[in-house]
Amino acid sequence: MAEKLRPQSLDEVLGQEHLTGAQGTIRKMVQNDTLNSLIFWGPPGTGKTTLAEIISEKSGRKFFKLSAVSSGVKEVREVIEDAKKQNLFSGKSPILFIDEIHRFNKSQQDSLLHAVEKGWIVLIGATTENPSFEVVSALLSRSQVYVLKSLSHEKLEELADIALKKYNEEEGTDFSIGEKEAFIQYSGGDARKLINSIEIVLNNFKGSSTKEIANTDVLAVLQESMALYDKNGEQHYDIISAFIKSMRGSDPNAAVYWLARMLVGGEDIKFIARRMVILASEDIGLANPNALVIANNCFQAVNVIGNPEARIILSETAVYLAVSPKSNSTYMAINEAMALVKKTGNLPVPLHLRNAPTKLMKELDYGKNYQYAHSHQGNFVELEFLPDEVKGSKFYQPGNNSTEKKIEESLRKKWKDKY
Repeated sequence: MAEKLRPQSLDEVLGQEHLTGAQGTIRKMVQNDTLNSLIFWGPPGTGKTTLAEIISEKSGRKFFKLSAVSSGVKEVREVIEDAKKQNLFSGKSPILFIDEIHRFNKSQQDSLLHAVEKGWIVLIGATTENPSFEVVSALLSRSQVYVLKSLSHEKLEELADIALKKYNEEEGTDFSIGEKEAFIQYSGGDARKLINSIEIVLNNFKGSSTKEIANTDVLAVLQESMALYDKNGEQHYDIISAFIKSMRGSDPNAAVYWLARMLVGGEDIKFIARRMVILASEDIGLANPNALVIANNCFQAVNVIGNPEARIILSETAVYLAVSPKSNSTYMAINEAMALVKKTGNLPVPLHLRNAPTKLMKELDYGKNYQYAHSHQGNFVELEFLPDEVKGSKFYQPGNNSTEKKIEESLRKKWKDKY
């Protein structure tokens, strides 16, 4: 039924009005036939494949589809050759849609580059993972990324009504859904999953005396397939939040527990590792600079090792980060500095700090009075390095830990007025 209900026009697409609405970029792209390679990034069941098919249909372009799960370089090259012939015949570059493009390795993604550059194909990639991490930079720079959102509660309710009506029409039944909460919670914002679950439940009660479906009926049918952890739903965000806060709160036991919840639920190990890299810098920072090295090595290692052994590396890193001393001093420093920059604008660089590669620049006093630190005792000379308008500003406040106490002592000896 999910396939039968697949939208056939942009007006029928639910929940992506920022792209498909009257002022949406996808709608304008289709209307003006100004189609460039693009990547749809969003959770499952949000319309990535649907939008690609609609774009193809409305733009009058041939549509080729590959799945990164089952296709390799050979299949990509075969499609590109067919696309080149189609291009010569119709004058319009065909669309090559690659589902789960993040599963292509570097060589597979690189095999697309030449065809995209030559205009033989218009690439549309679909991914549930952050393209910044999963798509090679050369391909990413030639594509526009569009973010698709999980369907809201209201849109899911609307879709449930559409699915119910379609089911009753096709099956000659008169079911009603008294409560939609169980269906919506089970879907996790995934339109396809919602439609499929409604079809499964209604099939189960077809021929019975039950006509109005309640939450208890839904749970009774779906309980065996209900995910303990929906990596694309609300729990995805709640549990990663609990995981981060446990490490920030120096509780290794809780950190390992929430890690286990994610691993058992099938969470992407690279997503977990990336979040630990962020935490190592944001919450530990200079209190233990090795934390960032450990977390980054963890990210690299899980990419090489994969499951199930990656769990050991993730566990080691999570415990290490949890028991490390904590400091958010550098995180706070950059936030305050950026806030000041936004407030004060582009202040001129002081003359003594400017580069002076030409005679004219030297005549204009570029670099004048600059003192080279290594020419002074202790490789330090007291000099103002901020613009006059913000001189004396202090962004970095050393944290209360042994490492940064030593840093603070050193800074006080050098910068008596600042520290």
